[in-house]
Amino acid sequence: MALDDTDAESTPARASGLLASLQRLLATFAGILHTRIEIVSTELEEEGIRVRELLFYGLVSAFFLGLGLLLGTAFVILVFWETHGLSVLAVFAVLYLAIGIGTALVVRHKLKTRPRLFSTTISELGKDRERLASRS
Repeated sequence: MALDDTDAESTPARASGLLASLQRLLATFAGILHTRIEIVSTELEEEGIRVRELLFYGLVSAFFLGLGLLLGTAFVILVFWETHGLSVLAVFAVLYLAIGIGTALVVRHKLKTRPRLFSTTISELGKDRERLASRS
């Protein structure tokens, strides 16, 4: 009979130990999930700020460069209008087309080589998976 009492007392202790272990596991998982969501949120904010800055500076730069090119072109054309007006126009047209094509190629390259979105989150999740797999 004493043997039965010991088994009955150890079963609730074992069950509560299992429950406590499960609670710790869930708390750990919740902590990991919370951290990863914070990383994703931070990366999204950083990407949004970067895109807005690039857009703003790009537009300001394009406006003033365009204005300067327009005024500079008009000045050169007016200076040479009497002697070589059409030739000067052709040279500027070819020059602007070459610059436009060159910058389009640079933009295409930048878009292809941009950093991968959520790269930090993906690497951290991979580390978590490796750690959990090594514990098993």
